[in-house]
Amino acid sequence: MHCRSVCCYRWSSEERLDGKTVVITGANTGIGKETARDLARRGARIIMACRDLERAEEARTDILEDTGNENIVIRKLDLSDTKSIRTFAELINKEEKQVNILINNAGVMMCPYSKTVDGFEMQLGVNHLGHFLLTYLLLDLIKRSAPARIVVVASVAHTWTGIRLDDINSERSYDTMKAYGQSKLANVLFARSLAKRLQGTGVSVFSLHPGVVQSDLWRHQHQCIQVAVKIFRIFTKTTLEGAQTTIYCAVEPGLDSQSGGYFSDCAPARCSRAASDEDLDQKLWEISCTLLGITW
Repeated sequence: MHCRSVCCYRWSSEERLDGKTVVITGANTGIGKETARDLARRGARIIMACRDLERAEEARTDILEDTGNENIVIRKLDLSDTKSIRTFAELINKEEKQVNILINNAGVMMCPYSKTVDGFEMQLGVNHLGHFLLTYLLLDLIKRSAPARIVVVASVAHTWTGIRLDDINSERSYDTMKAYGQSKLANVLFARSLAKRLQGTGVSVFSLHPGVVQSDLWRHQHQCIQVAVKIFRIFTKTTLEGAQTTIYCAVEPGLDSQSGGYFSDCAPARCSRAASDEDLDQKLWEISCTLLGITW
């Protein structure tokens, strides 16, 4: 038996999504693409929210040919630019009657120090702040579509560090791994905090660790790390396997009572102590709103 068959959780479901609309960020590659493929196969209308339209079109063609679902559209979204996020959200709110599932999947990982268009540290800006703003702008439509779900792809990397409230954009010092861990901790805190705020609305929120996945996210790593990932690939997940917990959180019936929870391998998992800190999640919420210039 292949090692990966032992290491990775196997999950399947016949749940259908006919008549449902799903927005997936970063749906042109990696686990985002496999998530889009699975949910398209279940009959959902898929909105691929992508920065690279050429790669998105290639992915759309592949998914369409594989699933036969022609109800797949591409919309431009650059999470490193709040103007792009606002333009995307305005278009979705105008064009779509409903958004039943929002999957905040796109991300960057351990990249060299850089800033977004709006001056945020890139990992925090794309992985957390971009999705925070996107969710805020689509939330009224999502509420009107209830029962609905918001799925936030985080990582076990959230356990690596805390939130540097006094230097959240890493302007005084930058450690690529800690900055990534901070952005993933922000994902888990955001999901927990948002779930509390949405109690009674019919909208559930989940965060998750997809596993160590063979994907483009490793492209910024030193060549030695990339080689190590290839050598130990039997202990990692394929993008298809890595997408399973996202899909689980999006479609598995009966998860409403676990809104705000953190999942791994298609099951509830334990998050770090910092990720359960209510004082920290409130401070992060306030800082995020201030940075983005919104009241929420």
